[in-house]
Amino acid sequence: MIDDLDKEVIRLIQGDLPVEERPFAVLAKQAGISEQDFIERVRNLKKEGILRRFGATLRHQKAGYDSNAMVAWLVPDERVDEVGHALARFREVTHCYQRRPQGDWPYNLFSMVHAGSREQCRKIAQRMSDAVRVKDYILLFSEKEFKKTSMEYF
Repeated sequence: MIDDLDKEVIRLIQGDLPVEERPFAVLAKQAGISEQDFIERVRNLKKEGILRRFGATLRHQKAGYDSNAMVAWLVPDERVDEVGHALARFREVTHCYQRRPQGDWPYNLFSMVHAGSREQCRKIAQRMSDAVRVKDYILLFSEKEFKKTSMEYF
């Protein structure tokens, strides 16, 4: 069961975090509690399953990246965890996840790559391919961004 203070904490973290050295201290002050209490409430909400995840969204254009591509990989099932963890360690990758192949689409592992140009994306994907020894992949470049907002509950 969540109380009114939990709802306030959720309200404060559901949007953009302040760009500060200690963003939770800023939010805690707004909630009228200590930074440690604020962080502990977030941890408890996560532990109780009320918060499933806490993520960040890269606004790649504002960060100086003009191009991005979803790299779709065809990885043998027995190597998916190994390859996924290796790809996720590349600094150019913002997220990496597994999906079941669908219909004629055989790819089962996906990693989002951000770079200054499409050519740089291609070079990064080649470097990743060499590192994980997976040659079957395709780059899907973003053409237009339609939505990048968080859910709002309170």
